[in-house]
Amino acid sequence: MARDYDSQLLESVAVRRRRMRDALLFGTQRGRRTADERLGKVFAGIAITAVLCAGCVGWSFLQHTLAAQKAEQEKQQRQMQQYGQPTRSATP
Repeated sequence: MARDYDSQLLESVAVRRRRMRDALLFGTQRGRRTADERLGKVFAGIAITAVLCAGCVGWSFLQHTLAAQKAEQEKQQRQMQQYGQPTRSATP
């Protein structure tokens, strides 16, 4: 019985605090502002998603560019070796 009363008391205090906080934050136009908050969260989610997508595209472009440069360097090295240009050697 005592536990029941304690849990009811704690729950009513929590409800009262939540209502006071909502009244302080939102005032009398509580319903309208929650819709504005939801809309703001949707736009924030879209913005975060766009940034992540742009980051993925940028990373892919960077990887492709670096791979192309590496392939070009290897191609030039093979051509230099094929046409008989001597490479530096440590032995005289």
